Amino acid sequence: VQLQASGGGSVQAGDSLRLSCLVAGGTLRSYVVGWFRQAPGKEREHVATIRASSGHTYYADSVKGRFTISRDNAKNTVYLQMNSLKPEDTAVYYCAADSCLIQSEFRNARSFDFWGQGTQVTVSS
Repeated sequence: VQLQASGGGSVQAGDSLRLSCLVAGGTLRSYVVGWFRQAPGKEREHVATIRASSGHTYYADSVKGRFTISRDNAKNTVYLQMNSLKPEDTAVYYCAADSCLIQSEFRNARSFDFWGQGTQVTVSS
C-alpha cells in the first residue's frame, strides 16, 4: 500500500487547513490510519488515528477539540481538519497506515508499517 499526504501550507494563527491522505493499493476499510507530526529537533508525535472500518477516532490531548480526523472509504482517503491552528502546530505532518494494530498501538508511530511522504504545515503568529 502507498500513502500520499497533501494539503499542507503556511497560515496564520487561528486559521484552518485540511490535510488529505490517499491510501492507494489497498482497501481503506482494512486499515487503521494515523496522523503524526514532527517539528524540528523533536520526536515524531501522535496527532490522531482512525479505524477506517468503524470510524472510531483517537486524538492527542494537544489537538482535541481543534482537529478532526475522518475518512471517505469510497475515495480511500483520510482527512485531518485542523482548526484554530497555533504556532506550536508547526511541523511536518505524516499519515501512516497499518492493518494489524490493536487499540493500544494506535498512538505509537513505531507500530505503523506504511508511511506517506509528509506535508509541511507552518503556522505563524
